[in-house]
Amino acid sequence: MKAGKVWGTTELIEANGALEFHRIEMNKGGTCSKHLHRYKWNGFYVESGRLLVKVWQRDYELVDETILEQGMYTKVKPGLYHQFVCLEGGVAYELYWAEFNHNDIERESIGFVKKENMLTGRLIEPEEEKDV
Repeated sequence: MKAGKVWGTTELIEANGALEFHRIEMNKGGTCSKHLHRYKWNGFYVESGRLLVKVWQRDYELVDETILEQGMYTKVKPGLYHQFVCLEGGVAYELYWAEFNHNDIERESIGFVKKENMLTGRLIEPEEEKDV
C-alpha cells in the first residue's frame, strides 16, 4: 500500500516478524520528522537521487550527517534520533529490523563422536565406555 507523506511517498513492500522493507519516492527539499526507533535499526539504500541522513548522537554533542547517492547505504542504531532530507528527488529503500542476540544459545550437553566398541562393533556414546 502506498502512503503519501509531505516529503514524497512510502510503499510497504514486506513486513514480517524479522523486518520491514519500504520503497520511498522522495521529493527535492522534502524532510521527514526527527524521530527515533527504540528497538529497530533503520537502514537507507538510495537507488536514485541524493539523501542526507542526520543522526543525533547521545554520547556527544554532535549531529552526524551522511549524504547518500545512487548505490549507497547507511544505517542508524536503535535509540538515536534521526531525520532524512531529500537533496535531489529520487527513489530509496528503507529497512527496519531488530538486532538478534547472537549469544542466545544455552547448552544442556556437549557434542561428541560415538566410538566403535571393538568387541561388539556397535557405536557407543562416551558415557557407555565406562560401563564396558
